[in-house]
Amino acid sequence: MLHQRSIVVLNRLFYKHLSTTTTTNFRFPFSFSRFTLPNILSMATLHSNQHNNFTNRLASEQSPYLLQHAHNPVDWYPWGEEAFAEARRRDAPIFLSIGYSTCHWCHVMEVESFEDEGIAKLLNDWFVSIKVDREERPDVDKVYMTYVQALYGGGGWPLSVFLSPDLKPLMGGTYFPPDDKYGRPGFKTILRKVKEAWEDKRDMLVKSGAFAIEQLSEALSSSSDSGKLPDGVSDEALQLCSEQLSESYDSEFGGFGSAPKFPRPVEINLMLYHSKKLENTGKLDGANESQKMVFFTLQCMAKGGIHDHVGGGFHRYSVDECWHVPHFEKMLYDQGQLANAYLDAFSITKNTFYSCISRDILDYLRRDMIGPEGEIFSAEDADSAETEAATRKKEGAFYIWTREEVEEILGEHAALFEEHYYIKQMGNCDLSRMSDPHNEFKGNNVLIERNDASEMASKYGMSVETYQEILGECRHKLFEVRSKRPKPHLDDKVIVSWNGLAISSFARASKILKGEAEGIKFNFPVVGTEPKEYMRIAEKAASFIRKQLYNAENHRLQHSFRNSPSKAPGFLDDYAFMISGLLDLYEFGGGINWLLWAIELQETQDALFLDRDGGGYFNNTGEDSSVLLRVKEDHDGAEPSGNSVSAINLIRLASMVSGSKAEHYKGIAEHLLAVFEKRLKDMAMAVPLMCCAADMLCVPSRKQVVVVGERTSEEFETMLAAAHALYDPSRTVIHIDPNNKEEMEFWEVNNSNIALMAKNNYAVSKVVALVCQNFTCSPPVTDHLTLEALLSQKPSSKLK
Repeated sequence: MLHQRSIVVLNRLFYKHLSTTTTTNFRFPFSFSRFTLPNILSMATLHSNQHNNFTNRLASEQSPYLLQHAHNPVDWYPWGEEAFAEARRRDAPIFLSIGYSTCHWCHVMEVESFEDEGIAKLLNDWFVSIKVDREERPDVDKVYMTYVQALYGGGGWPLSVFLSPDLKPLMGGTYFPPDDKYGRPGFKTILRKVKEAWEDKRDMLVKSGAFAIEQLSEALSSSSDSGKLPDGVSDEALQLCSEQLSESYDSEFGGFGSAPKFPRPVEINLMLYHSKKLENTGKLDGANESQKMVFFTLQCMAKGGIHDHVGGGFHRYSVDECWHVPHFEKMLYDQGQLANAYLDAFSITKNTFYSCISRDILDYLRRDMIGPEGEIFSAEDADSAETEAATRKKEGAFYIWTREEVEEILGEHAALFEEHYYIKQMGNCDLSRMSDPHNEFKGNNVLIERNDASEMASKYGMSVETYQEILGECRHKLFEVRSKRPKPHLDDKVIVSWNGLAISSFARASKILKGEAEGIKFNFPVVGTEPKEYMRIAEKAASFIRKQLYNAENHRLQHSFRNSPSKAPGFLDDYAFMISGLLDLYEFGGGINWLLWAIELQETQDALFLDRDGGGYFNNTGEDSSVLLRVKEDHDGAEPSGNSVSAINLIRLASMVSGSKAEHYKGIAEHLLAVFEKRLKDMAMAVPLMCCAADMLCVPSRKQVVVVGERTSEEFETMLAAAHALYDPSRTVIHIDPNNKEEMEFWEVNNSNIALMAKNNYAVSKVVALVCQNFTCSPPVTDHLTLEALLSQKPSSKLK
């Protein structure tokens, strides 16, 4: 029964690593890749326009996903009171379908079911049908995704849930084929069974749904009477998480876990953070081992087909274990986090392989994903038409190549390019039995690097530089041809949280990339942007958010923008990720205005989401009665959790200000982490970023680097770059121009010691830096190389 199953599953809810991007079926808790059902696949890759004579209420919405369904024969409603009132008036159950515009299986279900007039009639006659864009309303998605995960052991999109008129879940699943197949119920069967159950067993269904929500609410809003974690928990959690990840490490192909393989940057963050801690305590063997796993993983991902070698950036995940054949959609949240992961790898190794990949990602965003006012768009679809005349779309059509195409385009360099990227006449998706089990890509190639450039250059009798130039020229030629193909759908919705992640990477790149060797030559798709240009991009994106999605009177954010702000308010992730981006924007050279805004947003976040009695942050404000759950999320998945990011934000803010304000921030962070004590102890691998936060909080004193000088000088930029040159997640950089009245006033109010340092160390035509820790500061230095040397000293080296 539902009661019994919900209790059992709720006890383990989120205590195991769940990938919500795999797809499961109703009452069948097993996952499958997009290649499992060959009969469905031929339809899955198609997109029809045959029903444009229908128009429903979604036509007046701004979400790209809702607009995709505006001409279905289904009488769709957007989420809102009009739909709820209609369900109550008709005394009919609600069919809720949640997805997003670049979701492959969402397109499948639309073509197979929502464009089918027979199925549409069943939905229209028996249900009130509601469409939700999960990117526009993550709060609604969280309620029903959590329900489906808890009861059936997995979830995914499209999410299909049946609700009572008062929005309690009755039953649910994800993708349904239209007809019964492979021993599984089809969508038409499901609709009939739900209708019959609503008519015959309504009381049981409604009570079960109410009970499930009650249990979920209790399970997902835990609190703590203790104000802080017990001693030792943070050390144990960090060690446990590192051990668990190491046990799941794939030494042959890189990555943590098996296929399908998702880039989960929070795992990279944890392993690098732990490595730095081991290094600081003299445990160099352990530190090196952790770093090797990370660097090999990053190299395999960059060389694999999950990386778009022709256009830059990364696809969502690979269906096989060797990072080869991807699910081709590109998501902004992946790009921002992965750019930062490669920047961190460059900071540690100074190997330009990593800096070039970070540039590759950022230059892809600059070229294809940024709007005229600096806003950064959300995603690109996996599906596209093979030709302009085609009425149907196919996954990966924009990105794959036949050998004949490559030879025609590249001419004399085709053989070199084909050998480097494993291009074959019969197609190259043969590296794993999981890559293309149903020959969807037969005769086509997904570029993957399997040969070492230096060995290949030697084979062809040329320098590595010349060899790389030829590859770059070839990629550029393919890019020019590819740009004439029908492009995948661009979801030009602007999401605050995802923009925060991207702002962070652009800001950090502006200084970290100044550490590249002089004269480095870039090859396409990297265009060799001056690092300072990345800062301008970050500031322009932040300015767009402030102008379009921020109310200066009530200090609140809206969640998203497309043509105008969405109706949805800002959620916890919007505040947390944006604050994190603003802190990076400031620390890496932006104006004091960004730090001021971060502090202001933190105050609003505390007012709207903080559980002041129980600790931790809820995911929504609780002001919308149609959203049945307020969840304290902790799972660091494809995106980090708002609570993990918030804990780190609070620690960073506490290291900048002083006195009661610093203690206030630290106290909130301590109580937050105490809420998730059991999670940190029992399933650390599910919360890698929170493990880092817990350890950061135990550092007696974060290292402060204070840079004083005239902000407009080149020396100031150089000194700031030196302050950020080395990887150190427990470092805070503060920069101050004593000639700037606004800056001096801020520090005099919020940290008088910083203001005093600025006054005492200011010298015309000089930039001065000080390194402070444990209430002691180094003598001032005026040379960037001296600063780098000072920062490279191990903790045992005492500052005088």
